[in-house]
Order: sequence, then C-alpha cells, then structure tokens
Amino acid sequence: MTTELQQRAREAKKVTWVGFVINFLLSAIKLVAGIIGKSSAMVADAVHSISDFATDVIVIAFVGVTAKDCDENHHYGHGKYETFATLLISAALLAVGIGLLLNGVQNSIKVINGEVLESPKIIALVAAMVSVFVKEGLYWYTVMVGKKIDNKAVIANAWHHRSDAFSSIGTTLGIGGAIFLGEKWRILDPLAGALVSVFIIKVAIDLGLPSIKELLESSIPKKEEEDIIRVITNTDGVKKYHHLRTRKVGNAYAIDVHIKLDRNISFVKSHDIATDLEKQLRVIYGNNTLLSIHTEPLPE
Repeated sequence: MTTELQQRAREAKKVTWVGFVINFLLSAIKLVAGIIGKSSAMVADAVHSISDFATDVIVIAFVGVTAKDCDENHHYGHGKYETFATLLISAALLAVGIGLLLNGVQNSIKVINGEVLESPKIIALVAAMVSVFVKEGLYWYTVMVGKKIDNKAVIANAWHHRSDAFSSIGTTLGIGGAIFLGEKWRILDPLAGALVSVFIIKVAIDLGLPSIKELLESSIPKKEEEDIIRVITNTDGVKKYHHLRTRKVGNAYAIDVHIKLDRNISFVKSHDIATDLEKQLRVIYGNNTLLSIHTEPLPE
C-alpha cells in the first residue's frame, strides 16, 4: 500500500468516525427529546439520524479495502469498492427520502381531513434547532475532507449529514409552527417534511447514477476524453492514435490507448515517447491513474 493511499484511508476513517460518534450522541438526544416533548416529527428525525450509522459503518468498512494495492485477484486495484459504497449510501438516502415523503403526505392528508396533531413541547424545538447546526457543521467538515482526499464515498456520506440537517429544518419549522401558530398551522410539519424529502431523493439520484454508470463500465465524460485526446495528440513523436478506451475505477482513471509512431525510430525512442505521454497523463489525473499505452509503427 502506498503512503498516499494510506494517508487517504486514514483521513477518510477519521472523518467518518467523528461523524459516527456525533450521530450516536445526537440521535440519542433527539430521540429522548421527541419522546419527552411528545413530538412524532422529532422521533422521526431521530430515526433519520440513526440511519446515518449504517452509512458511517459502510464507509469505515470500505475505505480500508479501497486503499489496498493491486493483488492477484484485483489487477486494477480495489477502487470499485468505493464506488459500491457510494451506491449503497445513495440507496440509503433514497429509501430515507421516500419514507419521509410518504410520511409527510400521509400526515398532511390527516390534517386536511380534520385530524388535529398533538402540539409538541419546547424541548423538541430546541433539539431540532441544535440538530440543524450540528449536522450542517458536520456536513461541511466531512465534504471538505472528502474533496481534499478525492473520496466519493466520504462526500456521499457528507450529503447524508446534510440531508439530516435539512430534515431537521423541516422538523424545526413544523414544531415551531405547531407551538406558536396554533392548531391550523400544524400541517406545516408534514408539508415541510415532504418538501425536504424531495431534495433528499434528488441528492440520492445525483450520487447514485454516476456510481451505477461506473459499475457498468461506462466511459468517462466526453469533455474529459477530449482533454485526454489533446494530451495524446500534442505529445512529441505521436503521429496518430486509436482504440482509446476510458473508465473509472473508484477515484482513479483507467486509460487504454494505441499510439502510432514513426516506424524508423528505435525501440528505446518508442519507449521514451510512451513514457513521456504516461507522465503527462499522471500529472493531470494523478499517480494512481491506470495506464496502458500500446505503441505501433506508422504504416508506410
């Protein structure tokens, strides 16, 4: 395992453990506040926080595997484990979002049909407000680390923290409306929850679709392929290219290409040109880029 991969794994585990501990404490506080404060919205919000445990465990379990070097069973490394972890997190987000949407719609229908929801207590409102600030702060901390180490699973987990923050905003508005605006405004709770759930579902889809494409071996975006082609064609000694194939393996790019060179140059010169191209691509896409450059003589 390289030093770079080890450091990346350590930072990913550290930020995830921080989130894990905070989620545990916050979930316990919210659950107690929901029960004492007689707020079904707060109890639901606590359950939403508890769902973060699953994603934290997934990230902790997978980042160590992702950081492993290539072995006899994984010639291209273990990057796809990170992609799989991201897909699992997006699936969890999607499930939570759909659950919140259905719950919000059902409770809204109950209010419209004349059912009066029980008024929550101030302790539930305070817990909801604390949750908003804590989870938003945890989102920013986690997403900054995720971008720093270029780890999609950590970034996905950050969005799960933010989904909890937005859920708590809906809970805060609903509880606050129910306490201060009277019975007819208690519909704000389920309506806000339904609105937030739509955002959560969108985030889940935005995270999940790229992971699905990667697991299905889709090529990298056309714009990035065009950048790769520009590097290839501008490399001294490369006359033409063909059979360019690209894909993602976790956070790494995999690039395969055949380049055509002057047929009269030496084997050593041919190797030097391929090495030069390899170095240029690694400067742009990182040292963990998986490269396969095949040299061919240009036909007469």
